[in-house]
Amino acid sequence: MLSTGGVKRLPLADGLNSGLIAYLDPDPVYFKQLERLVDLEVIRQSRLKVLVDSMYGAGGGYFKAFLQGGKIEITEINGERNPSFPGIQPEPIAKNLTKLSNSVKEQKADVGLANDGDADRIGIIDEKGNFLNQHQVFALLALYFLEVRGERGAIVETVTDSRMLHILGKLFNVPVYETPVGFKYVAPLMIEKNALIGGEESGGYGFRGHVPERDGILAGLYFLDFMIKTGKTPSQLLDYLFRKVGPHYYDRLDFHVSPGDRQKLTNTLASGDFRLTIAGSKVAKVDTTDGYRYLLADDSWLLIRFSGTEPLVRIYAEGHSPEQVQKLLDSGRKLLGL
Repeated sequence: MLSTGGVKRLPLADGLNSGLIAYLDPDPVYFKQLERLVDLEVIRQSRLKVLVDSMYGAGGGYFKAFLQGGKIEITEINGERNPSFPGIQPEPIAKNLTKLSNSVKEQKADVGLANDGDADRIGIIDEKGNFLNQHQVFALLALYFLEVRGERGAIVETVTDSRMLHILGKLFNVPVYETPVGFKYVAPLMIEKNALIGGEESGGYGFRGHVPERDGILAGLYFLDFMIKTGKTPSQLLDYLFRKVGPHYYDRLDFHVSPGDRQKLTNTLASGDFRLTIAGSKVAKVDTTDGYRYLLADDSWLLIRFSGTEPLVRIYAEGHSPEQVQKLLDSGRKLLGL
């Protein structure tokens, strides 16, 4: 046993020989768990053409490993694991998935699936090459469990998530709970309420019966099963969702702020007149659970909050058209004087 600067060190070979260190391959346990949660054989035999962008991350190879041996066609890009993430930002959002989007269109694939670096988030590209935003995917997965699988249980979302989930909660008579931003708030409430699904704006979703954490691989498998069970393409699924809850669109703006500016902006929000209209809609309620969220009479909303990890102020908006969303974001900028 060596000691360097007060830290005890042991050669790896000695640790292995003495039994102090052991290797563990978690894949067999993980594979068995996912086979219990979703019918992988149905997906394997589906004849879907699926493109996967693993973004050089930890999820590389998993979709192929789960679904090989059947009639489904899986093509993977950026599949080798590389912690330098060469030439990309490993976040599965629209601006980072141009290659996947173009590949889906060029190869006439049925769907594109993307995972981030640690594979706990999912991004979906529809058969036309369009990105389904994280709110739409969250609502679609909730609809899958509630309608296709016939399961019941609470939905847990953060304050930055879609009002579509509240509408689904009313339609299927299940409760919807809101938390501050962060899965560290979502997971404990999921356990407490035995929730069916929990998620956040980043595109990370957790599921009942699984670990209380986000899993982008499992989310992708559930989405494929949703397509198969309904016989619908991703764009058709979105249309189906909108027929149930109405059209909902979303966007976000980020602005760098200094510590001094942050305090000034906080004071501006705290002293604001909440009896106002935003983008032509009356403010029905102001929620200060995490930032300042203005819930409007037409069920659209605007949220202004400061990042807990970066020197940023974020302006979020959800509306019933892309044009309304942009008007809401512009109103948020004006409220802050940006």
